[in-house]
Amino acid sequence: MHTAFRPAPPATPNEESGHVGVLLVNLGTPDAPTPAAVRRYLAEFLHDHRVVDLTRWLWCPVLHFIILPLRSPKVAKNYAGIWTAEGSPLLALSKRLADGVARALPQADVRLAMRYGNPSVPDVLRAMDDAGCRRIVVLPLYPQYAASTSASSHDAVLREVMRWRRQPELRLVQDYHRDPRWVAAIAASIRAHWATNGRGDRLLMSFHGIPQRFVAGGDPYAAQCRASAESIAAALDLDAGEWALTFQSRFGREPWLQPYTDKTLEQWGREKAGTVDVVCPGFAVDCLETLEEIAVENAHAYVEAGGTALRYVPALNDDAAHVEGLVALLRRNLAGWIDA
Repeated sequence: MHTAFRPAPPATPNEESGHVGVLLVNLGTPDAPTPAAVRRYLAEFLHDHRVVDLTRWLWCPVLHFIILPLRSPKVAKNYAGIWTAEGSPLLALSKRLADGVARALPQADVRLAMRYGNPSVPDVLRAMDDAGCRRIVVLPLYPQYAASTSASSHDAVLREVMRWRRQPELRLVQDYHRDPRWVAAIAASIRAHWATNGRGDRLLMSFHGIPQRFVAGGDPYAAQCRASAESIAAALDLDAGEWALTFQSRFGREPWLQPYTDKTLEQWGREKAGTVDVVCPGFAVDCLETLEEIAVENAHAYVEAGGTALRYVPALNDDAAHVEGLVALLRRNLAGWIDA
C-alpha cells in the first residue's frame, strides 16, 4: 500500500535559505451564527480525541444523535448575541492580532489558522508551503499548555505535514504562561480597567476548565493556570485574600477542575460581595466564553444571587503590549532563522 504524498512545490528564488514562517493557531469558530454552521463546528471540535477521549463507538452516537441536535440551536443563539459586522469576534480579533504581529515581525511570513473551522490548519500550511516557507514556528494562542488545546494544535500541524514529500523544519511553542511580557500586559489591562471604572471589591481570574482526570493523567494545565494567576497577582501587588482563581465552561457530568466559576460567583452573590471584576487570562482574544458566558450569563447569575455587579475585563486582543509580548516570544523561538 502506497501513501500519496503532497508534491513539493516548485523551487523559489529563496530556496537556499528557505523562507521563514510563523503560524498562529487559535481554537476556531463557526462560519455563521446558525444551527447548521454551529453543528458543523461542534462536530469537528467534539470529534477530536484530545477534547473528548471516550471510546468512539460510545461517543459518536451520543454526539450525533443527542448532543449536536440539542446543543447546536442553543449555542447558535449565543453566538448570534455576540456576532459583529466583522463576523465572529474570535476570528476578527485573532486576525487583528496576527496582523499586528506581522507588522512588527516583517522578517517572517505570519499567518493565522483555526484548529477547528476556517481558515483551517491544513489550508494555511499548504499556502505557506506554496509561498516557500521552509522553516515554521507554530504558536498556539493559549498561554497555558493543555493537551486539548496546545497539543491538539500541534497534532493538526504534524498530521498535515506527515503527508508532504518535503517537510519544513518546525519549532512548536508549548506555552507562555509565565512570560514576563505577557504577565505585565495582563496586569496593565487590569490596572487600566481599575483606572477607568474604579477598583471592584474582588478580582476573579477565570480560566477554561478541563476534566480533573486529564490533570491526574499528567496534564500540566492546572499548575500552569495557578502559576499564571499567582504571577499576575504578584505584578498587581495583591494579597492572597484579594483575588481568586476559578475554572469555567465545564461540559458533561464528570468532575472538572475546581472551584467552578459559576458556583463561586453564586456563592459570592449570596455573600453580598459587591462589585466583582473578572479577567480571563487563558484567552488571547475575546470569544463566546468571555463575551457571553462571563460578561452576560455569569454577570446575570451573580446579580440574581445578590451581588452588586460583575464587570468583565476584556482580553488582551490586539493591544500593543500583547503584540509586543508575542513578537518577543517569537523572536526567541526564531533564533538562528532570522536576524535579531
